[in-house]
Amino acid sequence: MMAETGDQHGPVIGIDLGTACSCVANGRAEIVTNEHGGRATPSYAAFTDTERLVGDAAKSQASRNPTNTVFGESVVVSPLLRLFAYRLVLFRPALTFNCLPDASVQDGLKLWPFKVVPGRGDKPMVAASYKGKQKLLAAEEVASMLLSKMKAEAEAYIGGPVKNAVVTVPASFDVLQRRATKHACAVAGLDVLGVIHGPAAAAVAFGIHEIAGDKNVLVFDLGGGHTSVSLLAVASGKIAVRATAGDPHLGGEDFNGRMVEHFVAQFKAEHKKDVGRNARAILRLRAACEQAKRTLSSASWAAIELERLHDGADFYSTITRDQFDELNLDLFCKCLDPIKKCLTGAKMDRSSVDDVVFVGGSTRIPRVRRLIQDLFDGKELRKDISSDEAAACGAATMASLGSDDSLVDLFLFDATPHSLGVAAAGGAMAVMIPKNTPIPVMARENTISIQPNHKKGIERGHKQVRTLSSARSKLPGAHSKAKPGVKLSVSVCFSIDADGVLTVSARDKVNGHKNQMRVMEQSQLSKEEIERMTMEAKDG
Repeated sequence: MMAETGDQHGPVIGIDLGTACSCVANGRAEIVTNEHGGRATPSYAAFTDTERLVGDAAKSQASRNPTNTVFGESVVVSPLLRLFAYRLVLFRPALTFNCLPDASVQDGLKLWPFKVVPGRGDKPMVAASYKGKQKLLAAEEVASMLLSKMKAEAEAYIGGPVKNAVVTVPASFDVLQRRATKHACAVAGLDVLGVIHGPAAAAVAFGIHEIAGDKNVLVFDLGGGHTSVSLLAVASGKIAVRATAGDPHLGGEDFNGRMVEHFVAQFKAEHKKDVGRNARAILRLRAACEQAKRTLSSASWAAIELERLHDGADFYSTITRDQFDELNLDLFCKCLDPIKKCLTGAKMDRSSVDDVVFVGGSTRIPRVRRLIQDLFDGKELRKDISSDEAAACGAATMASLGSDDSLVDLFLFDATPHSLGVAAAGGAMAVMIPKNTPIPVMARENTISIQPNHKKGIERGHKQVRTLSSARSKLPGAHSKAKPGVKLSVSVCFSIDADGVLTVSARDKVNGHKNQMRVMEQSQLSKEEIERMTMEAKDG
């Protein structure tokens, strides 16, 4: 039944935590069905006066309890492990832990009926009413609810306890986002044996690692809340990540959103009423649009039929596949950008790609498939495994390989998903480690000029992720007494180990003072917070 990775581990499951739906598979790459017989569980979590709900139960009551139902990108650990790390239709993948600085995330907040507010250290928190009290929940805590349910479903499926998992994350996740995912698993009572790239896991599900000879494989993952592309080099059964690219704010939910906007305008034209102000009605309309999108993948038109949608008015309409394509064509074309960036990052031509693998439910959209196939000059696309289930099946397969250390051997090489550097004098970023650099890696810059009382910081992808003069991460020269206008010379070293952990050291070249730090986020969960969340989850 389940994969055995040795007596020390016992059964290990593979989990693909997604922004729209999440899947769990056992070691034989069998999808574990949920209590309703479904092969994927909606990434929804809800809070009521009496209980917490997850999955189908949470989704089914969303229109009656909109402000306390979390979905999409907020449920997985992403804009809420970014904002959260995957999409509450779940969380949208990507982790910044700052106070919602991203404009596209702010736009998403306008469409969510639930509230997101700044918590400790400006960490985004979901505000919900639970058992008559206002409660603030971290992204990891909400994600753990979904993980707990998937763990329980796996245990029911095999008839025994499950404590270990291999979990997939988007290719763009850095070590901080991966750690947040591990924390969510810990709250759910799962020990994580491996956190792997979803695209790489999908490649394993397709058997790419078993093919003789060398191959370049491009994995295109278009999920509910993100677009992720990875270019993998396969040689002698080992997979190396050559380059990654993605858009953490582009996915199936955005396509649904375009339809929602279209029908909101149509309703207003027909009834002279603004349904957009009715959170419950919008949730019903969004659900209908999601179903219409699925229908349009195989049919030329779909119907929208909603009785008493708003102020007693019924709403009936239709949408054709051509209309759907027209509403979203700019977004479909935008999906090609990460592919082009990935090829550029790997310094590879399209003709050098041997296989193109599709992952994610939104890759079923005919126009998206056609655009990508045209980009690769008509190359046949790999879609022989369900795109919704490929990552989970790959994770389960990798879990089954763990008994002979094949898991380590299979993914020996990884790469940095973002450029890393220091904000130097004049505001420019001094790049220390370029994006897509294989890890482990060490980079040293003998001279970087900074201003006295330097307020800039370590940057990731040209976005500041750590302030050099903060209490726990001061670098030499940050508070040196120097004449106004005089720049200080500092030598800096960036080091990333095999686990992706960044260590930064610096030395003042004038006075010889040294300092070193492991870059950590202030908003990470502490051991005490994880224990508290675990106890609260057990108590209901």
